[in-house]
Amino acid sequence: MKPIRVLMFSSKARSLVAGVLLSLATVSLAAEDGASWPHWRGPRDNGSITHGSYPVRWDATNVAWNVALPGKGCSTPVVWEKRIFLTAPTNDLDAVLAFDWAGKLLWQTTFGHEQAGRHRNGSGSNPSPAADGTGIFVYFKSGILAALELDGKARWQTNLIEGFGPETLYWDQGTSPVLTENDVVIARMHHGESWLAAFNKKSGKLHWKTARNFETPVEGDNAYTTPILIQHQGKEALLVWGGQHLTAHDAADGTLLWSSGDFNPESKPNWPAVASPVVAGETAVVACGRADRGQPLLYGIKLGGSGDVTATHRLWKREDTGTFVPTPAECQGRVYLLRDRGEIECLDPATGKTVWHDAFPKASASYYASPLVADGKLYAAREDVFVARVEGGFELLAENRMGERVIASPVPMSNRILIRGERHLFCVGSD
Repeated sequence: MKPIRVLMFSSKARSLVAGVLLSLATVSLAAEDGASWPHWRGPRDNGSITHGSYPVRWDATNVAWNVALPGKGCSTPVVWEKRIFLTAPTNDLDAVLAFDWAGKLLWQTTFGHEQAGRHRNGSGSNPSPAADGTGIFVYFKSGILAALELDGKARWQTNLIEGFGPETLYWDQGTSPVLTENDVVIARMHHGESWLAAFNKKSGKLHWKTARNFETPVEGDNAYTTPILIQHQGKEALLVWGGQHLTAHDAADGTLLWSSGDFNPESKPNWPAVASPVVAGETAVVACGRADRGQPLLYGIKLGGSGDVTATHRLWKREDTGTFVPTPAECQGRVYLLRDRGEIECLDPATGKTVWHDAFPKASASYYASPLVADGKLYAAREDVFVARVEGGFELLAENRMGERVIASPVPMSNRILIRGERHLFCVGSD
């Protein structure tokens, strides 16, 4: 085992103002009762929930319910007040499906022709929906960005490929829509004009669009990450990782607030950004490099500041650990890495030091789904779903076989777990 190498820099805590917390009250209350998981990594963008009692053992034939899906999609389901929304192709069309608590299909809304995925683990429905109680917002590889009412009626739709040209990503699209108070935000980071754009949630009208172009080695400008809604000086801001830069933008107009670079000092090629960052307190933990090829880098970046903060806001750097595809989870001040081959590492985000590390049983398949931490247990999906106790250390609890590939991330739903496979949506557990 390689020795841990951590480079430490200065750190200083910052606090959030009360007004920020009030602006998040609706989502926070929904999260507390476990009835809503409004976007890919949950209401706090950290892939975790701290309360509830979630299942440990099951198999694909012993679940609360399962429903067959009309086509292959890799997006993670979202939940709003006991309604489940996901995207999938239907008769070669992009579609949004809504299910009730018992797995009954409530409605299905279709859009334009599906553009199928190139990668064996991809699809035309990779981006996950986002919901906020006023509507559902979806994005597809075909370029369709759309808003729907909660009853499935299309509110508006626009095609970003027709409006802004084709994407030139090497692999399939990955970024999911992000909701601010007034807008739905999409990031396009590829080899070409890269940008961040906000569209009014009610009308679909373009509110602002800001360029986000950086010179990188080959493929380093490709990003499949999803921005994170954060706070900067008491206002909404967007944290974006891609183009080998971490940037923060004012959610009101897209203005660049600060930027951190120098993540690839040796200019190595073929380092796209796949795993999204995770925020722990005032630290963003950013995975860079190719952990799947033995080239991991992991950074801790202090949030805040203005202008170029590369030299002042890097808290620590690790050269011996990281992740390429799965996005880390944060829970109660700890960050959990699920590495591509099943290694698990618990980190202190303030220092970057390893608290403990272990691994799931090895197999030929890699992990593509991002981990969920619920009730002190970590759920890691592949063709099976491993469950491990992670509070205070690692204890493997169960391996649950699903009978099909799982690329979407597990979702908690009031003491149940939703698992979206290639062919079925499973609900595990009971009330």
